[in-house]
Amino acid sequence: MTKWPKVREYMAATLVTLPPEMEILRAMEILLAERISGAPVVDAAGKLVGVLSKKDCLKAALNACYHQQWGGAVADYMSSPVETMEADLDIVEAAERFLASHYRRFPVVEEGRLTGQISRADLLRALVDNWC
Repeated sequence: MTKWPKVREYMAATLVTLPPEMEILRAMEILLAERISGAPVVDAAGKLVGVLSKKDCLKAALNACYHQQWGGAVADYMSSPVETMEADLDIVEAAERFLASHYRRFPVVEEGRLTGQISRADLLRALVDNWC
Protein backbone atom coordinates (compact mmCIF):
# COMPACT_ATOMS: atom_id res chain seq x y z
CA MET A 1 0.00 0.00 0.00
CA THR A 2 1.32 3.43 -0.95
CA LYS A 3 1.87 5.84 1.89
CA TRP A 4 0.12 9.06 0.90
CA PRO A 5 0.91 12.49 2.39
CA LYS A 6 -1.38 13.78 5.10
CA VAL A 7 -3.79 16.70 5.00
CA ARG A 8 -1.53 18.65 7.39
CA GLU A 9 1.16 18.77 4.67
CA TYR A 10 -1.10 20.67 2.24
CA MET A 11 -3.52 22.61 4.43
CA ALA A 12 -3.37 26.37 4.97
CA ALA A 13 -2.23 26.88 8.56
CA THR A 14 -2.57 30.67 8.73
CA LEU A 15 -6.28 31.47 8.86
CA VAL A 16 -8.56 34.43 9.27
CA THR A 17 -10.97 33.50 12.06
CA LEU A 18 -14.02 35.33 13.33
CA PRO A 19 -15.59 35.48 16.80
CA PRO A 20 -19.29 34.52 16.98
CA GLU A 21 -20.25 37.83 18.61
CA MET A 22 -18.75 40.00 15.83
CA GLU A 23 -21.23 42.21 13.98
CA ILE A 24 -22.11 40.52 10.67
CA LEU A 25 -21.37 43.62 8.57
CA ARG A 26 -17.84 43.81 10.02
CA ALA A 27 -17.33 40.11 9.25
CA MET A 28 -18.41 40.67 5.64
CA GLU A 29 -15.96 43.55 5.33
CA ILE A 30 -13.17 41.24 6.55
CA LEU A 31 -14.07 38.47 4.08
CA LEU A 32 -14.11 40.97 1.22
CA ALA A 33 -10.89 42.72 2.27
CA GLU A 34 -9.08 39.39 2.66
CA ARG A 35 -10.57 38.08 -0.61
CA ILE A 36 -11.67 34.83 1.02
CA SER A 37 -14.92 32.92 0.58
CA GLY A 38 -15.40 32.11 4.26
CA ALA A 39 -13.80 31.82 7.65
CA PRO A 40 -13.94 29.54 10.67
CA VAL A 41 -15.80 30.95 13.68
CA VAL A 42 -13.91 30.39 16.91
CA ASP A 43 -15.13 31.24 20.43
CA ALA A 44 -13.05 32.87 23.19
CA ALA A 45 -11.83 29.45 24.34
CA GLY A 46 -10.51 28.68 20.85
CA LYS A 47 -13.23 26.15 20.05
CA LEU A 48 -14.47 25.90 16.47
CA VAL A 49 -18.19 26.75 16.68
CA GLY A 50 -19.10 27.41 13.05
CA VAL A 51 -18.10 28.63 9.63
CA LEU A 52 -19.23 31.85 7.99
CA SER A 53 -19.34 31.69 4.19
CA LYS A 54 -20.18 34.28 1.57
CA LYS A 55 -23.43 32.37 1.04
CA ASP A 56 -24.25 32.93 4.73
CA CYS A 57 -23.39 36.59 4.25
CA LEU A 58 -25.80 36.84 1.31
CA LYS A 59 -28.58 35.79 3.68
CA ALA A 60 -27.60 38.61 6.03
CA ALA A 61 -27.42 41.12 3.17
CA LEU A 62 -30.87 40.15 1.89
CA ASN A 63 -32.22 40.38 5.40
CA ALA A 64 -30.80 43.92 5.62
CA CYS A 65 -32.43 44.83 2.29
CA TYR A 66 -35.83 43.62 3.47
CA HIS A 67 -35.66 45.34 6.85
CA GLN A 68 -33.67 48.41 5.75
CA GLN A 69 -31.03 47.93 8.42
CA TRP A 70 -28.01 45.78 9.16
CA GLY A 71 -28.05 43.74 12.28
CA GLY A 72 -27.04 40.57 13.95
CA ALA A 73 -23.90 38.78 14.90
CA VAL A 74 -21.84 36.19 13.03
CA ALA A 75 -23.44 33.52 15.25
CA ASP A 76 -26.86 34.43 13.80
CA TYR A 77 -25.78 33.56 10.25
CA MET A 78 -22.89 31.06 10.47
CA SER A 79 -23.26 27.41 9.54
CA SER A 80 -23.08 25.05 12.48
CA PRO A 81 -22.29 22.28 13.35
CA VAL A 82 -19.15 22.12 11.25
CA GLU A 83 -17.86 19.16 9.28
CA THR A 84 -14.12 18.92 9.77
CA MET A 85 -11.19 16.86 8.54
CA GLU A 86 -8.49 15.37 10.72
CA ALA A 87 -4.95 16.59 10.04
CA ASP A 88 -3.62 13.03 9.84
CA LEU A 89 -6.11 11.94 7.15
CA ASP A 90 -4.29 10.96 3.96
CA ILE A 91 -4.88 12.96 0.78
CA VAL A 92 -6.68 10.15 -1.06
CA GLU A 93 -9.20 9.71 1.76
CA ALA A 94 -9.56 13.50 1.91
CA ALA A 95 -10.27 13.62 -1.84
CA GLU A 96 -12.97 10.99 -1.38
CA ARG A 97 -14.53 13.14 1.36
CA PHE A 98 -14.57 16.13 -0.99
CA LEU A 99 -16.22 14.11 -3.75
CA ALA A 100 -18.94 12.98 -1.36
CA SER A 101 -19.57 16.54 -0.18
CA HIS A 102 -20.67 19.88 -1.61
CA TYR A 103 -18.11 21.75 0.53
CA ARG A 104 -15.24 23.60 -1.15
CA ARG A 105 -13.09 23.56 1.97
CA PHE A 106 -12.94 21.89 5.36
CA PRO A 107 -11.56 23.16 8.65
CA VAL A 108 -8.75 20.86 9.78
CA VAL A 109 -8.56 19.75 13.38
CA GLU A 110 -5.95 17.97 15.42
CA GLU A 111 -6.96 16.57 18.79
CA GLY A 112 -10.16 18.60 18.52
CA ARG A 113 -8.33 21.91 17.97
CA LEU A 114 -8.54 23.98 14.77
CA THR A 115 -5.12 23.84 13.09
CA GLY A 116 -5.85 24.80 9.51
CA GLN A 117 -8.09 24.53 6.50
CA ILE A 118 -7.90 22.49 3.32
CA SER A 119 -9.56 23.39 0.04
CA ARG A 120 -10.28 21.51 -3.14
CA ALA A 121 -7.38 23.35 -4.79
CA ASP A 122 -4.99 22.31 -1.98
CA LEU A 123 -6.02 18.70 -2.43
CA LEU A 124 -5.76 18.83 -6.20
CA ARG A 125 -2.21 20.18 -5.81
CA ALA A 126 -1.43 17.34 -3.39
CA LEU A 127 -2.71 14.72 -5.80
CA VAL A 128 -0.80 16.20 -8.75
CA ASP A 129 2.38 16.49 -6.65
CA ASN A 130 2.09 12.84 -5.69
CA TRP A 131 0.81 11.61 -9.05
CA CYS A 132 -1.84 9.17 -7.97
